[in-house]
Amino acid sequence: MTTSPRAAGAPSHRRRRRRPDTNRPDANRAHHTTTHVAAARPHTVADRSPARGDDFVSLGVPASVVEVLARRGVTAPFPIQTATLPDSLAGRDVLGRGRTGSGKTLAFALPTVLRLAASPSRRQPGRPRALVLVPTRELANQVLETLRPIADALGLRTTTVYGGVGQQPQVRALQAGVDVVIACPGRLDDLIGQRHCSLGSVEITVLDEADHMADLGFLPVVRRLLDATPPTGQRLLFSATLDRGVDVLVQRYLSEPVTHSVDPEVAPVASMTHHVFAVALADKPAVVHELAGGRERSLLFTRTRHGAKKLAKQLTAAGIPAVELHGDLSQSARERNLEAFTNGSTRVLVATDIAARGIHVDEVALVVHVDPPAEHKAYLHRSGRTARAGASGVAVTLMTPQQTGDVRALAKAASIEPVITRVAPGHVAITSLVGEPAPRRHVRVASPAPAPAPQRAARRTDGRTDGRTDDRDSARPSGGRGRRQAGRSSGQGRVSAPANGRRPSSSGGRSRRGA
Repeated sequence: MTTSPRAAGAPSHRRRRRRPDTNRPDANRAHHTTTHVAAARPHTVADRSPARGDDFVSLGVPASVVEVLARRGVTAPFPIQTATLPDSLAGRDVLGRGRTGSGKTLAFALPTVLRLAASPSRRQPGRPRALVLVPTRELANQVLETLRPIADALGLRTTTVYGGVGQQPQVRALQAGVDVVIACPGRLDDLIGQRHCSLGSVEITVLDEADHMADLGFLPVVRRLLDATPPTGQRLLFSATLDRGVDVLVQRYLSEPVTHSVDPEVAPVASMTHHVFAVALADKPAVVHELAGGRERSLLFTRTRHGAKKLAKQLTAAGIPAVELHGDLSQSARERNLEAFTNGSTRVLVATDIAARGIHVDEVALVVHVDPPAEHKAYLHRSGRTARAGASGVAVTLMTPQQTGDVRALAKAASIEPVITRVAPGHVAITSLVGEPAPRRHVRVASPAPAPAPQRAARRTDGRTDGRTDDRDSARPSGGRGRRQAGRSSGQGRVSAPANGRRPSSSGGRSRRGA
């Protein structure tokens, strides 16, 4: 049952009603002068695809920024951008609901940068003017990749803040003055506690993948950060669903929001083909190798970090170079592996659920659920790594005899009707999906960089120890304080691994099992 945050004893965070914004980039557009009536619940705008004549200029984006987008291959808005930009550029609070790959990043990057550029305020040391909160380090870097070219063109500074790396470069960037900070909740909360950053000058706050932050247990920290921002600022929240506490954020922090729901992620993609391969347990490894052995980019999901590591090594040893992505890797290793997959030097990525939530890579032809997920939303999140941006894609679930009932229930809950085929190695159903196999190449497997060892907790100025990991794939759920790594020997904060070779978690040696 959803309860009011005030009923739960939360401090009041009521927001003053804003007057119509006359300082927006497109203040003269009549479309944006419509009176917005206050409502107890978000006002929902009917879903729509881009109407004929919709382009970035007609939506209020300056021609100079349109040229920046065109140089990056972005020439027409996606539905979520067409739906939300008129309201977000007008300064309204917006709740955007859409699947991964639907163009949400640009939908909030454009109004964030354009409205800051039009604002009379100026950046100050340690006081960013806009805040983008994301759940994972990978997603923070991908948001930066989209937002920075636009910000650079308008003379704005951007930076990222997340755990797993040394904090001093982040502190220096903040103290030099930034306009937009893209942050994971834990590390940003730590820096605020150490008085390296203040959110008192934030004019625009964005929550990206709010439902994922709820899944990871970040909502207490997110609420603390939002409470530190001025209540009159603009807020944009993007989420696939409104459950798991996201609806409480909407009611508490968004003022008279307009909701745009376009292609929600909890629905299957029409351009995606779903297959279930019924396979004997003894045949499963060979079938996985055949599915991963094609010439196109493929993404394989396992349920545990150990499974991802083991499968990546097995594929590479068999002449199918593969990289892994999970919470046991150091940040530098995660970035290196993701870059190898993104630039095509490696066509196969083996990942866990949580680590893969930050993967935004186009042209993934095949998603393989080596281990079927436990629930249908995880299936749709995984499968959403293919068929992105209107492209087609294929999702294959491997089903052993013991998993038959669970997989059938999963398909029903996900509202999909997969093609179910009993296969063995060499089956025509596999070859028809994968096509001609790529030549096997045997490469030397590099050992992953060791993860940072735990250090003595740093003392905050308020007398408490503090620090937090930002990726819950490698940390326990906690709304409290963790440990801040100290004594770093490099810019990535890498230190020697302990003698037993095991990677301690950043929450005092305890880690959550699985993915």
